[in-house]
Amino acid sequence: MYNIVKDEIQQYCDNHSGEEPEVLKQLTRYTFANVLQPRMLSGHFQGRVLSFISKLVQPQFILEIGTYTGYSALCLAEGLKPDGKLITIDINPEQEEHIYQVVKQAGFENKIQFIVGDAANIIPTLPHAFDLIFIDADKPNYDKYYELAIKHSSAGAIIILDNVLWSGKVIDELSLQKDKDTILLDKLNKKIKSDPRVEPLLLPIRDGLMVTKKK
Repeated sequence: MYNIVKDEIQQYCDNHSGEEPEVLKQLTRYTFANVLQPRMLSGHFQGRVLSFISKLVQPQFILEIGTYTGYSALCLAEGLKPDGKLITIDINPEQEEHIYQVVKQAGFENKIQFIVGDAANIIPTLPHAFDLIFIDADKPNYDKYYELAIKHSSAGAIIILDNVLWSGKVIDELSLQKDKDTILLDKLNKKIKSDPRVEPLLLPIRDGLMVTKKK
């Protein structure tokens, strides 16, 4: 994974965007010290983008597919209505105890629910129609998660998919012929572009954010 824009430009954007809360700075340090592939973390700038979108939407219910160490969940929760709720699902239980700790530290223990398990099986059992959905999980199931997001979201909901530029591989001819994840993501990007159910906007932020509004 890499930043699409030049590092110097990215740093300038970081410096002129909202400050990263201290709890997120600590979570970043924890992730880089204790977790494999720490660059999977959303990070300062993308985190502020997610927070900003959430604050614009002011959702009652948020769904996150793919928790990792909880960074993006904390960012998204910043925009919840006072009585709102965020459900975040991850198949890996390894960070469960730490996620509970960091959620409490951020003051979101009554707003964020962490569920360990297969999102494809869990989402149909949830009672909510979600106003904001963030998908950042295993790429082979992205299309399945997208369809579940469409089905279980409210009218006008915002659905965001991360990593859709796949380190720039989506414009690399060799990757488009031989790399399964690249092929799947390119196919999904094209599907979303022509999907009459949504209005799409692909943003070259970090590894690519596909932002869609459900009609």
